Amino acid sequence: MNEMKTIVKLLVVAALLAAFSSCSKDPVVKIENGYIQGVQSAAKGVSVFKGIPYAEAPVGDLRWRNPQPLSSWGGVRKADKFGPIPMQADLSQMDLYGKEFYADGMPEMSENCLYLNVWAPTKTLKSPSSKLPVALWINGGAFDHGYGSEIEFDGDAWASRGVILVTFNYREGLFGFLAHPLLAGEYDAESRSGNYAVYDQIAALEWVYTNISVFGGDPENITLFGQSAGAKSVQYLLSTPMANEKIAKAIMQSGDGISPELQGREEYFEDVWEQGRRFCEFAGLRSLIQMREISAEDLMAKYEEYKAQGNSITLRPMYDVYAVGESFTTAVTSNHIKDIPYMIGCTTGDGVQTAMNIDQFCAARRYYEAQQPVFEYLFKRKLPGDDAGAFHSSELWYMFGTLDRCWRPFTAADRKLSDEMLDAWTNFCKYGNPCGKEQTDYWKPFTSEDPFRKVFDVE
Repeated sequence: MNEMKTIVKLLVVAALLAAFSSCSKDPVVKIENGYIQGVQSAAKGVSVFKGIPYAEAPVGDLRWRNPQPLSSWGGVRKADKFGPIPMQADLSQMDLYGKEFYADGMPEMSENCLYLNVWAPTKTLKSPSSKLPVALWINGGAFDHGYGSEIEFDGDAWASRGVILVTFNYREGLFGFLAHPLLAGEYDAESRSGNYAVYDQIAALEWVYTNISVFGGDPENITLFGQSAGAKSVQYLLSTPMANEKIAKAIMQSGDGISPELQGREEYFEDVWEQGRRFCEFAGLRSLIQMREISAEDLMAKYEEYKAQGNSITLRPMYDVYAVGESFTTAVTSNHIKDIPYMIGCTTGDGVQTAMNIDQFCAARRYYEAQQPVFEYLFKRKLPGDDAGAFHSSELWYMFGTLDRCWRPFTAADRKLSDEMLDAWTNFCKYGNPCGKEQTDYWKPFTSEDPFRKVFDVE
């Protein structure tokens, strides 16, 4: 009887797949939790799968809990549109970045935001033997805004160059980092500090490691990269054994390097718990039930009201021994980070101190005689159209190949620079070397004798 039920289920799945195949050219693959159907991208030979859940929705009783394993689904799930973005303020009102990246307004936002997106060459789908390099991108945004489907992010140019790109959302602000005595008391030690967003990032990395071979990717060749808070997230994940064994290469963009000033103090849990307690008391939330029953929108409104009165809460990754065991500076200077190829750099708008801190990271890798190279860069192109210059985040249009989505009057020289950066970034993912298979003087690794820094600018 059970055998007959199994046969019937297999026939139903086969019929569904046949139906989808007959009415659409859009690709279908089977990941750990079920079948998903992506779409053909604008770029020839590239497929994109949007809005794939990688954990259960962190809502209701799962608010302020670590991400939970995702349940499987039956049939074929459509993956043709981006998932809701994390709860955050309206970024279109920001002075510079509102016009630059968010002029079209904000997409749907929700606590139910744990989704990721995959761009891959169509020909490698369902071909694990292809073993293409994989790049997992972590967006910036000061840990309280930003999302994985922003207009400047796209994987077409990456997949066209033979690298699978994955972007994702993680909880931010209150939803990603609120600490509170009641929350600390209901879980085991690893949940005590409120690093829910860090665990989201670890869960996304684990999803890629488990599922990416279905898209033709190599789980043993994952490059973790990010910019600003995304680069700092890379640094946190490099510092924890919960994630670093799955990272083959790393790129850190405008996330700073190392310095004694960056070591920071390890906040006592009681400090951040008290901050969370005061906010919840202000919001009239005196029990876990109340804390989880209030709507996300009302919670955000209370938080804005709280800040307007001059109050603040520490909402960023904190040391919890498990996910964030030590500062990146401590990890580097103690030689605790993994010996893998690194690429690190910033824009001129990030300032001299950031560039110096990056130099110190590169020098530390050489001091410990790391076997793998570190490549440093500086983005100097002053973007056309205004006097904002080579501002923080300005390189993103270039290294994602999305100049055509921007309002700025880019030139042929800008497009050439974008192609150059795309080649360098994807070569690094493939070979651990932005030059390609063989080392050249185009971009030499940083050494004590020759502290080389590659400069990106138009001719």
